Amino acid sequence: MPSTVLELVKGMVEVDGEKITAVVENKLLSSQWDEVVVMAVFGSEVEKSACRWLIWEVGQCVGVRPASINDLYMARGRKEVPLDFTVPAMNLRGMGYDMARSVFKAAKNLKVGALICELARSEMGYTDQSPVEYVAVVLAGAIREGWRGGLCVQADHFQAKALEPGKPKEGEIEAIKELTEESIKAGFYNIDIDMSTLVDLDKKSEKEQQFGNIKYSLELAKSIREVEPEGVTVSIGGEIGHIGGKNSTIEDFEAYIKGFNQGLGNLTGMSKISVATGTHHGGVVLADGSLADISVDFKVLGDISKACRSLKISGAVQHGASTLPDQFFKEFVKAEAIEVHLATGFQNIMMDHKSFPKELLEKMYRWLDEKKVDERKEDQTDEQFHYKLRKKAWGEFKKECWDIDEKAREEIREDLEKRFEFLFKELNVINTEGLAKKWIKAVEIHKTVKDFTVKQDQVEEVRGLSD
Repeated sequence: MPSTVLELVKGMVEVDGEKITAVVENKLLSSQWDEVVVMAVFGSEVEKSACRWLIWEVGQCVGVRPASINDLYMARGRKEVPLDFTVPAMNLRGMGYDMARSVFKAAKNLKVGALICELARSEMGYTDQSPVEYVAVVLAGAIREGWRGGLCVQADHFQAKALEPGKPKEGEIEAIKELTEESIKAGFYNIDIDMSTLVDLDKKSEKEQQFGNIKYSLELAKSIREVEPEGVTVSIGGEIGHIGGKNSTIEDFEAYIKGFNQGLGNLTGMSKISVATGTHHGGVVLADGSLADISVDFKVLGDISKACRSLKISGAVQHGASTLPDQFFKEFVKAEAIEVHLATGFQNIMMDHKSFPKELLEKMYRWLDEKKVDERKEDQTDEQFHYKLRKKAWGEFKKECWDIDEKAREEIREDLEKRFEFLFKELNVINTEGLAKKWIKAVEIHKTVKDFTVKQDQVEEVRGLSD
């Protein structure tokens, strides 16, 4: 254990070799803990590994452990739990620790146990957050705010790029398998397989259209079951319609799930299904940078959720929802959707916040103008281009965002917390601590510092993708 780390945790955590022997919990709620997290992200390679191990092991001690949401979802599919809540799955793209603190402060205040923190395959690249770093930051945020329970960290959109309709690009499936194994080892016990990019709408029947989706979803699901930790059943999600494309139908669902289940054998299958209902990731941006009104087909969500439960699957999942009008969120609960994915709206709160340094935002935009010009469409205004692409600046300016003045970050956290509280109430996950305690079982898993070694050579090859 590096002396720099031991000095950092002095009086807060006692370490004997690679074992935590004592934790002073009230000191975890202080700036001393914050310094451990900073070192876990920006320290030397040795310091990063040690601090990430320390965060994991402190979590094991105090009861903040990575967990799978599978049992809760399958109980929902069997109608053993109420149908009147929709689980928020929140992507923490930038200023991850500040975001995590806001999530769990709101969750603790409202007794929320059913929630997910997630990151997509593409986001891991452009936000410069490896699976092991992301888990450490999310766990640390929960510990810092005094939240306790099984913490569901999810791999969002582990998606294959298509070579042609129905066929993935060469090496895509193996790359996703490698990233999936790395993510599960890090503590991502919830994996959203997204082979919807391989749906071939030129085919006549739904069975033919979904063939590539079914084939590669099965291959990835089987690989997940081979590497999941003992005592953990990783929650697996499938996707039948590419977000922003054609709306999903019952026929799409039935073709996909029938084909998938036929090839599954005795393995545990899907816990949920993501569908397309008319939304777009980040919303549709108008020329002035504002967002266009979007129509969501809640009937699709309701009908497919009902069809899911007929097969004892929890229900349908809504993507691309964070920028929708506030009145829409209760509709997800009414449609009995099991989960809703939220990302860009939080990013907007941060980047557009009065306390986010304007000179930093302008610097990020200049970087986009120079480095991402090849991704700019001919007819895009500056406002459209910057809005759509600014998510890709988080990684390049990661340290500068973490170094924003503490007072400014506190003000940003406060507004994020208010937003999380609003969403938790609208999605009716308040007072779900008891439900989570019953169904979200957090297995105690101890690790060594070696398990947290950073693999820099994999970053660009496996994660360096953009959506």
